[in-house]
Amino acid sequence: MLAACSSDDPLAAQAGNADGKNYIAGDGSVLEIRPDERGEPVQFSSTLFSGEPISTDSLVGDPAVLNFWYAACAPCRVEAPDLQALHEELEPQDVRFVGVNVRDTVATAQAFERNFGITYPSVEDLNGQVLLAMTDYVPPQAVPTTIVLDRQGRVSARILGIAERSTLRTLITTVLGEQA
Repeated sequence: MLAACSSDDPLAAQAGNADGKNYIAGDGSVLEIRPDERGEPVQFSSTLFSGEPISTDSLVGDPAVLNFWYAACAPCRVEAPDLQALHEELEPQDVRFVGVNVRDTVATAQAFERNFGITYPSVEDLNGQVLLAMTDYVPPQAVPTTIVLDRQGRVSARILGIAERSTLRTLITTVLGEQA
């Protein structure tokens, strides 16, 4: 009954000993959910750093990638160039990328985006509303976490930790190949 609290959980082990790095690194695990096993569409609304509102309603119809990040997160910095490259590659196929910044002020987040050439939008989620909305479907247990939504807005995949470019491309391509 106490298996969830066992020392075999790498995220739990890090929580007690974060070594001063100020984040819990994901283990790179990938969860892919078959279309017939996906839950209801996720629901959230927030505001982009540009001031524009965004909600899941505005994402439905296209596959979407939600990346939970913050500027001082070392793994977030590692994956940023690959996320931008995939955004550029897949934007013509109407794949939407949205960053979800869980810690930074607007100025800090925008500096990160300029530094890494990030052109897709991000929302400010200091209050955790987007993160909380996602925990009903797939709990983002570490930053970075990347979630792929299908055309109906349902969670189709999750990567805990750095989103390797080829892995994320495959997860997105799977959703692109599904019937609309």
